[in-house]
Amino acid sequence: MTETIEESHSVQTSPQLSRFSMTRASRSLGVVAYIVLILGVAIGSYFVGRIGGFREEKAANGRILQLENGTQKLTADNTNQLAEIALLQTQIKNVQAKLAAIMPSENTYNISPNQSMIVADGHLTIGLIGPPMNERVNLNINGKQQSAAAGDIVNIALDPSTTCQVGVKSFDMFKAVLAASCAAVKPN
Repeated sequence: MTETIEESHSVQTSPQLSRFSMTRASRSLGVVAYIVLILGVAIGSYFVGRIGGFREEKAANGRILQLENGTQKLTADNTNQLAEIALLQTQIKNVQAKLAAIMPSENTYNISPNQSMIVADGHLTIGLIGPPMNERVNLNINGKQQSAAAGDIVNIALDPSTTCQVGVKSFDMFKAVLAASCAAVKPN
């Protein structure tokens, strides 16, 4: 009876499997196989990552090149526009200077020597007699000769209801700048 109990408790294993799993060399071989497998996966992952990185780097370099070309184009456009703006500003200044020479500010007139103008809404005819002198100019206002210096104001009564003023703003040897205006007299 003792034999049957022993036989029922024993586990049947193949002699090769138990020898293979039990030996020290087989365990070392299993560890080495695992290390080689891990190293293979790591090296493979490294190269796959490296290839993907090269692709991304190449795409990024292409985008950088496109951006640099775009930047150069925008810089050239900006330079051209700045030059065009400078040209337009110069043209505007020239036109403004010509307009100021023709029509300075309201009621202000540039009169050359021996020239006359109808001013102040047609109420006055002003002429510059000869070139301006050092300190004075000779004016003809509605047929009457007047002498005035810079800053002087000449009052003219056209009729009891209208008075006019002619002021000498400045003068040089080529022109006189005069201000002329007329206003209705206010009744007392």
